[in-house]
Amino acid sequence: MGFFDSLKRLFEPKPERQSVWRGASDKWDVHELAKRLNVDLDQLTNLTPTYHQFSIPKRSGGKRTILSPQSELKHIQRAILRRLLTRLKSHPKATGFERGHSIVTNANIHVGSTVVLRMDIKDFFTSTSSARIREMFRRLGWDSKASELLMKLCTYQGGLPQGAPTSPRLSNLVNCSLDVRLSALAEQNGAAYSRYADDITFSFNADAHALLSMTIRLTKEILAEYGYRLHQTRKLTIRRRHQCQKVTGLVVNDRVALPRKTRRWLRAVQHHRQTGRSISLTDQQLKGWFALQNMIATQADK
Repeated sequence: MGFFDSLKRLFEPKPERQSVWRGASDKWDVHELAKRLNVDLDQLTNLTPTYHQFSIPKRSGGKRTILSPQSELKHIQRAILRRLLTRLKSHPKATGFERGHSIVTNANIHVGSTVVLRMDIKDFFTSTSSARIREMFRRLGWDSKASELLMKLCTYQGGLPQGAPTSPRLSNLVNCSLDVRLSALAEQNGAAYSRYADDITFSFNADAHALLSMTIRLTKEILAEYGYRLHQTRKLTIRRRHQCQKVTGLVVNDRVALPRKTRRWLRAVQHHRQTGRSISLTDQQLKGWFALQNMIATQADK
């Protein structure tokens, strides 16, 4: 058996066997669910989930489809998030949407690496299947009817709706075993790993073509077991020390920082504002950029 085959065997256990909730027994029914959410059971069971669909521009170009739940459903989803999901632990390398983490703490993991490999999961939320969400609630201890109802309330058209309050947290909880396996793949090869929503990053201290190729191939195979696919074009990038290495939009060659072009643009905007010239940003947008700069200054590893 060759090296790659031996390594692949590390990842053969099925996702359910890796669950952090393995061993939970059925003990909570729909009545317990209604009680915990402080919502009338008839209201829960009779609610038909409906969403308002709209699009917003992506930073990288194109449009992102957002599904905003109607008010009654959003109220219930927020209760599910607050009363059922908040205290559950996701994998420590899942840094998106998690308290104490940000794009800066995600980038910190990969500072000063020889090679940074970035991959992006295609249609991440909608590809996180309803069946996996239902099974996750079953493993948490909800009976079949309660799990089915929770799936109905938290998913839409077979996946997680991007725009629902519950979707970010559920996407991390249901992918705990995925993060376990990808983290193990990184550790086996002396690499660092993190996942910020659909953005997967591995960083290496050695530049070995075979190692990078194997990591990409095994990542694809592992993701496929969970119903995911990678973007195959510009969203799969390999950057070395002599290139600009970016993780979640931030440069990580020597320290976490905004890209040089962005820093120069911000200085120009600030100068124009101070000298009374017009700028293309609203005051709120400018505050957002200042807040990002402050977050980088306070959270970046020195």
